[in-house]
Amino acid sequence: QVQLVESGGGLVQPGGSLRLSCAAFGFVFSWFDMGWFRQAPGKEREFVAAITWSTSTYYGDSVKGRCTISRDNAKSTVTLQIESLKPDDTAVYYCGATVRGSGSALLSPSYKYWGQGTQVTVSS
Repeated sequence: QVQLVESGGGLVQPGGSLRLSCAAFGFVFSWFDMGWFRQAPGKEREFVAAITWSTSTYYGDSVKGRCTISRDNAKSTVTLQIESLKPDDTAVYYCGATVRGSGSALLSPSYKYWGQGTQVTVSS
């Protein structure tokens, strides 16, 4: 069974940091580009970050300079480090996998596989 399992979400104060992790099961991890998206209630799913099979990275405008995405093919995991968190970062964060070579499609919520999401709440 194909699974993407996110972890690391929770409640954090503004200005704090979080590390989100995603573990992949049931497919050849190195054949896929990986990404993180987020969705707040009543809003569309928003691109956060992506990393390709060759470790090229891309970031959404709202998080650029505050986030770092990385992957470990040996462990079939992808992580997202978020710094200087703001209340507007509050959302459910989803891990996704798409076939490598997707190009500009990395920035759209059209991935082949999705995790169940992990809640991030930024509040004082």
